[in-house]
Amino acid sequence: MTAIRMPSASILLVEDEAAIQELIAATLERAGYSVARAASAADASGMIRETLPDLVLLDWMLPDTPGTDFAKRLRADRRTRDLPIIILTARAQEQDKVTGLESGADDYVTKPFSPRELLARIQAVLRRRAPEAAEQVLQVSGLQLDPVSSRVHAGGLEVTLTQTEFRLLKFLMAHPERVFSRQQLLDQVWGDHVFIDDRTVDVHIRRLRKSLARTGLDRLIETVHGAGYRFRGESAD
Repeated sequence: MTAIRMPSASILLVEDEAAIQELIAATLERAGYSVARAASAADASGMIRETLPDLVLLDWMLPDTPGTDFAKRLRADRRTRDLPIIILTARAQEQDKVTGLESGADDYVTKPFSPRELLARIQAVLRRRAPEAAEQVLQVSGLQLDPVSSRVHAGGLEVTLTQTEFRLLKFLMAHPERVFSRQQLLDQVWGDHVFIDDRTVDVHIRRLRKSLARTGLDRLIETVHGAGYRFRGESAD
């Protein structure tokens, strides 16, 4: 079975100026990100209802509502309160930055900015807020997962996984020692708008363990009875 190239982090770009939207989207796509575009807060709301992105890149001056107000709405909603947000604006005064950050944004980037700066800011926010969406190599207890090459290695052996197994392992490795219920794993790995039985998680956990069995690292994925599953961290014996 050949290795499967996994999609990179998904970014929702909310920008109403077509030329700027096109320039930013092209920069992000060249860097390997999956980009969805919206020209207003209303459009962005509809897209977020369908699928949660890994990060929102949000212009302050939108035609229907200020980006700061939209950021506050996202933070007030249980489903989107942890969604990473970066505000883009030409406002460079200190008070404007304070206002932007107080709206709930994780970072504030002033225009004009270089593509290199924007990409660095995005990576920094993804690492802080959504480690499983960032592109750094994950290493836990001898198991190594590379999101860029979509490869998993353990003890010098390459482990071949399906696309879903890869996503599931990536999420668990990014949150070692945390217990996740089946429903939480469905929401995070399959998407919160996918309506499938939560026992599907059990099937994929069994397949993932089987794929890791020859390396002896299937033991890292623990069943927590009555609660869900946990990935053991570096300190595990």
